[in-house]
Amino acid sequence: DHRDSVFLAGSGRSGTTWLSEVIERRGGYRYVFEPFNPARVGAFGHFRSKQYLRPDDAREEFLEPARLALTGALKSSWTDRFNRKLVARRRLIKDIRANLLLGWMRANFPGMPIVLLLRHPCAVVASRLALGWKDNLHETMEQGDLVEDYLRPMEAEIHAARDDFERHLFLWCIDNYVPLQQFGGGEIHLAFYENLLVNPEEELHSLSGFLGEDLDERVYGELRRPSPLSRRGVPLPSVDGWRAGMSVRRLEKAGEILALFGLDRIYGEEPMPDPSGAYALMEGT
Repeated sequence: DHRDSVFLAGSGRSGTTWLSEVIERRGGYRYVFEPFNPARVGAFGHFRSKQYLRPDDAREEFLEPARLALTGALKSSWTDRFNRKLVARRRLIKDIRANLLLGWMRANFPGMPIVLLLRHPCAVVASRLALGWKDNLHETMEQGDLVEDYLRPMEAEIHAARDDFERHLFLWCIDNYVPLQQFGGGEIHLAFYENLLVNPEEELHSLSGFLGEDLDERVYGELRRPSPLSRRGVPLPSVDGWRAGMSVRRLEKAGEILALFGLDRIYGEEPMPDPSGAYALMEGT
């Protein structure tokens, strides 16, 4: 049953692997790692790397792979690489390529809890650039339905992105703007990377309540560990480590791009988020 799954989504380098380790250590989960990766999982080979589907899209070529992943029928050395459970009562599915599919998933697989993790876009982009990640902005913008449904007002600015920093920043905006437009309050759980570091008790209590679980205090120890995908020698997670290498000009440009989507109501020049801005976007206010 797909309702036995918890789906954790977020942009790449936003801390999803780190948070999934925290949740998974709580116990009782089979951990499914990034099944929507078309380069690694054959069943998803025909998906785009950032696939968008409208909620009423009922094509079986997309439904069947998703059904395999969300019901636990998918078996893959890639998706099972971090799983520690031979017997589990629930599945934790973590993916960085499914943000644009969350509305479609809710429509076709109702009742499955969805968690969306957000992290400051400048921190995300700085991490991607440090790792030499290539952007897939052009491929993402080739999806006419996505542009028509959400991106037409800022299409010209997206296509005018001048460098890797701006392209990755636009990708972060698209990744998070679309689900914030698709869901209302209470329909999806928003978690914030920075709050998990600064105020873990409140953030984890809220998450546990959404998942219908009791908070296990052992998870606080996991918050002080880097994720298994972190680079060697990288310090423990921090709120503002990215600021040291961020120029004033890039901070200003980030603010301009975020404002195109209204996402400057969540993140600005300071490292901490304003969750009320995210909830306002979800309610259309």
